[in-house]
Amino acid sequence: MSPPDATALPARPDRMFDRADEWTDLVGFACEPSPGPTLALVSGQRRQGKTFLLEAVSQATGGFYFDGQAAAEAESLRRLAERLAEHTGTARLAHWHRWDEAAEALFALGDERPAPVILDDFPELVGHSPALPSVLHCAYLRMRQQRPDNRTRFILSGASPAVIRRLFAGPSSLHTVASLEVAVRPFGFRKAARFWGIRAPRLAVQVHAVVGGTPAYRGDLVCDDVPAGPDDFDAWVCRTVLNPRVPLFWEARHLLEQEGDYADRALCHSALVAIAGGRSTPGGIADRLGASLHDVSHVLAVMHKHGLLHGEPDAFRPGLTRYRIAEPLLAFEHAIAWPHRAALEQEEPSAVWRRIRPDFDATVAAPHFAQLCRDWATRCAAWDTFGGEVSTAVRGTVPEPEGNTRLDAEVVVRGTAEGRPGVLLSVGLARWNEVMDAPHLERLRRILALLTASGEDTAQAVPACYSGVGFGPELRAAEAKGEVLLIGTDRLYHGE
Repeated sequence: MSPPDATALPARPDRMFDRADEWTDLVGFACEPSPGPTLALVSGQRRQGKTFLLEAVSQATGGFYFDGQAAAEAESLRRLAERLAEHTGTARLAHWHRWDEAAEALFALGDERPAPVILDDFPELVGHSPALPSVLHCAYLRMRQQRPDNRTRFILSGASPAVIRRLFAGPSSLHTVASLEVAVRPFGFRKAARFWGIRAPRLAVQVHAVVGGTPAYRGDLVCDDVPAGPDDFDAWVCRTVLNPRVPLFWEARHLLEQEGDYADRALCHSALVAIAGGRSTPGGIADRLGASLHDVSHVLAVMHKHGLLHGEPDAFRPGLTRYRIAEPLLAFEHAIAWPHRAALEQEEPSAVWRRIRPDFDATVAAPHFAQLCRDWATRCAAWDTFGGEVSTAVRGTVPEPEGNTRLDAEVVVRGTAEGRPGVLLSVGLARWNEVMDAPHLERLRRILALLTASGEDTAQAVPACYSGVGFGPELRAAEAKGEVLLIGTDRLYHGE
């Protein structure tokens, strides 16, 4: 199926920030003139603007939009009939008793023209009507056979891609007939800075460490309260995310409450506190909590499945998985707000923040800065920065042969060079609040020497230093000689 001419598609609304690719894909799908019904799947965690995008697509294309809710099947069918009557201008309200009757009416919208039919929050409907995916699948096959000129463009929307695929597993094979899948993700760190209107790179890192790239946090949860500048960051934290009168204060706990029915929610919270405090491996988390490795591994797997955690192998020990919290607000909550919740509800936020500000820099901003450096390496760095095409950037640990210590490297970059995949392109250190100089380069050289001794090919590995506050003269001199790569916050946000 060939997409329609992009120049003939409805324009993206001016009030919509970015989402150009998602808009083009969805509007192109909705307006596709070729005969035959089609299906698209849209996923996106809450607060990413998924509903806003789908409503705008519906309005621009004259489509039918229905928001699924957690209601009994009869109530959902009644609401759907009311919305469809409004959409078609029909005075007589349909009285459906089963979803197959409703599906027939929805597919009929595409008998004469391309007709988008959007069912948002589809999993909510399935919760009380488990057979719904199979009903739609049967109706889809029937349309293909009996009314091949039908041009209904079904768009089903849900939370995470894993949830959508799980709904269509087993008896229903809707996933196999989908011609388009769109994931509405948080903005990358550079787009997030533009969305918040922040020009100072260090301030952008700090704000992103709190709210990440979720667009709704700015408008819906803090009412467009944006830091006026670097000197306003502390006051902004106190009047927003640490203020019980502001919705953002309560949002993090809702993230966990609404992402699945966990058997032991207390253990999930405790695991998140351990991860936010620096424990990243299942064994380390279990040791911190005094819980069994089996129980901890279970809750980690559940949260990973729901997109709350990312699991990544160590750069030099592939059998070791490290976990990090996917949503910055959730990390901020469990590192800063959760341990001090009682004080925040009883004292002025500014007084509490003055006491815990060093904790924010050490346990939130520093690891978040390191993750942004890894993101920069994979998404923003030019090919010649590392001398190859970057594929991964993760943490890595190297054991010291003397003693029981390990050397950590926050940004280990691998990629393809000269046609060889998996080449070690760079080993880097990331320091948020530390001016980096010659000792850091010596540490990198020590890591590279240990890797070479262990059999790792380090011939193309470039030492790299990533700093949130700058570099000393000796390190600058080494950069001038081509001995080290230096990346500060300006390059992180504006350079390659």
